[in-house]
Order: sequence, then C-alpha cells, then structure tokens
Amino acid sequence: GWNVQKDCLFYSLHVFLDPPPGFSFLLDLDPTGQRPKRHSGVRVEQKCECSRERLLGDVKCILHHPNDNLGKNQASHLLSTLCTQSYLDTEKVASWVQEMVKKAWVLLPVSRHCQLTVLPSSHSCKLQLTTASQRTIFMELIFAVQEAEPDSSCCSTN
Repeated sequence: GWNVQKDCLFYSLHVFLDPPPGFSFLLDLDPTGQRPKRHSGVRVEQKCECSRERLLGDVKCILHHPNDNLGKNQASHLLSTLCTQSYLDTEKVASWVQEMVKKAWVLLPVSRHCQLTVLPSSHSCKLQLTTASQRTIFMELIFAVQEAEPDSSCCSTN
C-alpha cells in the first residue's frame, strides 16, 4: 500500500520469504491446535528433496546425503544467519536484508541521484530515499512467510 502525507510518499510492501531448496517453513500451532493469527514462531526444517534431485538434478537432498559437506555448510550458514536455534529470527532477517539493500544500492545508477538511508528497525526493513530535489520517499518491507503444504513425496531411507 502507499500513502501521501505532506511532501512525503509512504510505501509499505509485504515480502514473502521462500525457504531455500531442502528447507520448509512450519508455523507453530497455538494450544488449541489452530494457527495463530500473528507473531507465531516459524520453524525452519530440512525436508526431503530426493524427488527433485531425481527429476531435475539441480539440488542434492541434504537430508539423505549426510556426507555432502557443501549441503551441510549451506544449511549451517542459513541457520546461523537467519535463525535462532531452529526458528526464523525476524531481527536477524531484518538485519540481513538491510545489509543486502545497502550493498545493492551502491550498484544501482539511481544511487548517484538519490540518497538511501536505512532506518533502524528490528522487525522490518525501513528505508528513506531522498531525491536530488529533496523529495522524501519512505518504504517499509514487511516480511511474511507461507507455510509449506505437507509433502508426502519423501523417499524412504531404507
């Protein structure tokens, strides 16, 4: 959504996060077994990618290839960068996205004509753009996830 107040534009954008291949997002249920409306824990779990490995060959199932160090290193890096224990950590995600935005911004041609300021936020990515004509644009990237559908295609390890 967007809003105009005085001489400023405000944009709010939901960014849906997808887990990388070999992982899924699972929302914790409330005590009644229902999905909570907000602020629930999002577990990050490894999932079987054997069928994708067989069909496409673009990934190795790190769940069923325990000797694949590359897959283990990628999983470990993901968990330490964006998670606390096995849960997606909103503060870590916000910090990581803020750093990526800063690094990407300097590569864009518009960065020569527009100043980017990453505003403090622990649960989203808030940005302020100031144009050469001193027009201000505020943007907020709000992170969201969609729970993966139960996958019955997991292979047997026997």
